[in-house]
Amino acid sequence: MLHIPILRHGKPYTSVETVEILHHATGEPVAVVSQANSGLITRDVNRWDHRVLERFSVAELIDACHKAAGIFMTASLPLGYDSLAGASGWSSTKQSFEDYIHQLSATTGMPQALCRNNADKIRRMFTEMELILAGLTRGFDLSILDRGYGDDDRRMLSWHREARTFGAVLPSNSPGVHSLWMPAIPLKTPVILKPGREEPWSPWRIIQSFIAAGLPAEAFGFYPTDHAGAGALLRAVDRAMLFGDTSTTKPWADDHRVELHGPGFSKVLLGDDAAKNWEKHVDVITSSILANGGRSCINASAVWTPSHGREIVEAVAKILATVQALPADHPDAKIAAFANPKMPELISASIDGGLREPGAEDVTQRIRGTPRLVTVGRCAYLLPTLIRCDSWEHPLANREFLFPFASVIECPTSEMLSHIGSTLIGTVITSNQQFITNCMACGDIDRLNIGPIPTWRISWDQPHEGNLFQHLYRQRAYQFEPAA
Repeated sequence: MLHIPILRHGKPYTSVETVEILHHATGEPVAVVSQANSGLITRDVNRWDHRVLERFSVAELIDACHKAAGIFMTASLPLGYDSLAGASGWSSTKQSFEDYIHQLSATTGMPQALCRNNADKIRRMFTEMELILAGLTRGFDLSILDRGYGDDDRRMLSWHREARTFGAVLPSNSPGVHSLWMPAIPLKTPVILKPGREEPWSPWRIIQSFIAAGLPAEAFGFYPTDHAGAGALLRAVDRAMLFGDTSTTKPWADDHRVELHGPGFSKVLLGDDAAKNWEKHVDVITSSILANGGRSCINASAVWTPSHGREIVEAVAKILATVQALPADHPDAKIAAFANPKMPELISASIDGGLREPGAEDVTQRIRGTPRLVTVGRCAYLLPTLIRCDSWEHPLANREFLFPFASVIECPTSEMLSHIGSTLIGTVITSNQQFITNCMACGDIDRLNIGPIPTWRISWDQPHEGNLFQHLYRQRAYQFEPAA
């Protein structure tokens, strides 16, 4: 069986402690993954050579990203050991890109078509790294990071890298999240990753692509571990990124070193004019809910409208109700099976509990005529769910789940921004300049889309949910005068 090791300072290491990751449909083991304990992680981070990437210029690191893009999509790369042969060398069978897609789908339950879409997003992250860094740095001359100081547009700038090491505790829900930590490499910061339990494939392949493109293996750490190990990693590194639900991220809310990526509560907001012409916006609303199987924080989890809420929810629900639970290798599959079949049962029960409160209806279930929870053999799916809520105060009006789920709420635009709460992506569809101005001033919206832009459409030069450059670097005052 394939054995995926730890990477300690870029070197493979097998542990006595392992976990099996299983095929979501068959329950058969796909791989054994070595597990790092807290002590190992802390010791390794404290011994890291944090200057390992400083011998490269930013331009050279960007060039390596461009090379890594093609490698990621086409090359056969080292993956692990043959556990029967032991840890004496790489397994004779390397991972092709097609192997990657099938393994990723097998353990996460994500349809292969969506796996390919996410892989292309990672490729674009590699290829468009210069544009991404321009967005993160607001466009100053990146060679300033090589010298430590420089004159840019008549400004004397100096930046100091506070993050000697950067860690990321990653999820298993969507490979697209790796686009958020990847810029740390051209920003000269070693990365130490804790992969999601069911998704070691993407971070491992990204690391191997960087190495194959000419970057030193010592710049990368890969530490599959448990909850305690994840906490040890976050405490040991200088800066970090943490993905998870509210219960996971809340304990770190006051730690400025940790950038949190929890539920997005992204929304589509209709102005009075757009609500009157709601038929034009059904596709944008539906796409915002359904794209990527509804597994991303940038999927819409609510639609707010000042009028025509019943018409909107019926029209969108009719489309969502056609989505079926299909095998992961089916080309038309749009939703993922859950790797842990108990999770959808708990989620569905939570929704049903909310529906027992007056003022809400599962419109998709009424139209479909079948339950949202579907089991096929070992696989469990949650079919897209659209809830009509009579009030923004209903318990289901501001919920987010790991599948296509959203609520539709009627609320006057004059009151809307006071009640929407935290909103990672806000797509505001209106021509009313006053409503646009009010949205521009709303501090609850992190990323603002004006116009019929799906919530999932991200512009690479416009970072959302934090700025990695500002997380890793600190600007300092700098003056220079030649000595006499």
